[in-house]
Amino acid sequence: MRSVQISKPRGPFEIVERDIPEPGPMQVRIKVQACGICHGDSITKEGLFPGIQYPRVPGHEIAGVIDTVGKGLTTNTTTEWKTGQRVAVGWHGGHCGHCESCLRGDFLACRYAQVPGISYDGGYSDYVIVPTEALAHVPDELSATDAAPLMCAGITTFNALRNSGARAGDVVAILGIGGLGHLGVQFASKMGFKTIAIARGKEEEELVMKLGAKQYIDNRSQNAVEELNKLGGAKVILATVPSAKAMSEILGGLTVNGKLVIIGASEESIEVNPLLFIQGRRSLVGWASGTSIDSQDTLSFSVLSGVRSMNEIFPLECAAEAFDAMMSGKARFRCVLTTGN
Repeated sequence: MRSVQISKPRGPFEIVERDIPEPGPMQVRIKVQACGICHGDSITKEGLFPGIQYPRVPGHEIAGVIDTVGKGLTTNTTTEWKTGQRVAVGWHGGHCGHCESCLRGDFLACRYAQVPGISYDGGYSDYVIVPTEALAHVPDELSATDAAPLMCAGITTFNALRNSGARAGDVVAILGIGGLGHLGVQFASKMGFKTIAIARGKEEEELVMKLGAKQYIDNRSQNAVEELNKLGGAKVILATVPSAKAMSEILGGLTVNGKLVIIGASEESIEVNPLLFIQGRRSLVGWASGTSIDSQDTLSFSVLSGVRSMNEIFPLECAAEAFDAMMSGKARFRCVLTTGN
């Protein structure tokens, strides 16, 4: 099989041939059809997590077909996974089942949580081995290229919004219109929120209105805080931009009991005025993806509501080009690798 691997931190992408692996107990082998490229893949590319073993194949937005099942699946699991089933795998690539978080049912916080492309080889490949607890069913209405980017960008925005506490009719602002933000606008609109899109420049206005936004705020020529306060403030601001400065500047746009939900990663620090939070009972929280059932919910809701990722498609051999397009921000809006399987 073909795989795109990284042999060392900050090393180049290498296209290599490997033997097709066999699944162990409670694992399946997936014939990969599509794999989204995510900013999280830079963790493997740059060696940002301790303990990554190289060479490593990146990729945690995987969609394909079960090719082979490991032992124990028909007798020890409640869901009977079979060859030929269409499945997808996201950031949540497995959990131990016995640490305190797992015993409390918080599998995403598992002390030994696994991530495809970081803990084990991921989806930049013709085949991948994953544990069954990482699998989500892919509805017939979604192609593999539709499903793949929903496994990280999609589930993160969908799950953050549905757990934000906002109700239908509430003002919800999406800060940043990119790989996460263009999905956030769609999910927020389909959930019944009064969706406000915020970005820099006029270029995205027409698009976000088509995606379901009720209003667009150009953060370059308008004061976003003032514009949100004209609406009574936002119940939720979903921060998709990787900029702590932009997050700090938007906090004044929250209404009483408003919440800034952070899904855009930044190494910078957010500056918070304590009085703003004390007086209005405002809050700031982070959110990370979800488990396999959350992935399945994301796929189902996308079918029901018509939410789709806007993708640029690349063959597996062009992984380096696709990764660069994603990292530079030039992609509109997600990059997806296809294998031809």
